[in-house]
Amino acid sequence: MAGEENTHQNPETLTEEQAGRMLADMNDVIRAGEEMRKLRTEMIKLFAGFGWTQDRIAQLTGMSQPAVSKQVTKCRSCAPLPPTRLSLDQHDAPWLEGRLWGLAEEISETFYDSARCTRYVDAIARGKKRFTPQNVDELRRLVEEDLMLHQEEIPGSYRDAYDKISRGLDVPAKVTTTASASVRRALAHRIQRDRLRGDA
Repeated sequence: MAGEENTHQNPETLTEEQAGRMLADMNDVIRAGEEMRKLRTEMIKLFAGFGWTQDRIAQLTGMSQPAVSKQVTKCRSCAPLPPTRLSLDQHDAPWLEGRLWGLAEEISETFYDSARCTRYVDAIARGKKRFTPQNVDELRRLVEEDLMLHQEEIPGSYRDAYDKISRGLDVPAKVTTTASASVRRALAHRIQRDRLRGDA
């Protein structure tokens, strides 16, 4: 009887493995939140460089005007950013990764129940997947599968975009930019999605 009791875990305690998984999930969320706050700060700097007013930036970011003012004041002590090009036709790795992410999201939303890339896109959005070379290669593979799987229904602009992104990622240009990689990805992601919707 005592031996039997020892084989059962106490239901009122967690195992180290359970605690480790739970904390790993929490850490993913916390890290994603910290990264998004940092990205928002960098985007505020970019918007201020566009000449947008603090009131307008506050409305767009959902922040208070004093909080935006504080961020903008910090930015003034930094070197001014050169003008940011918003053309899709740029060839540095973060820009191409952002375009791939935007394309994958469009495919995921269009074919949510059957798209192979949906779980990966969701993991990126939750901060569980980062843009490592291995993860980018995996996302490329899933997007390729989706383009084949839905080739009769997918607009040609999706395939054209993927071909350009893929060629660029095979040999990314050695481009020096002042904007951070996360800002470059976020901009390319948004512009790529808007372009695909405009072409649909």
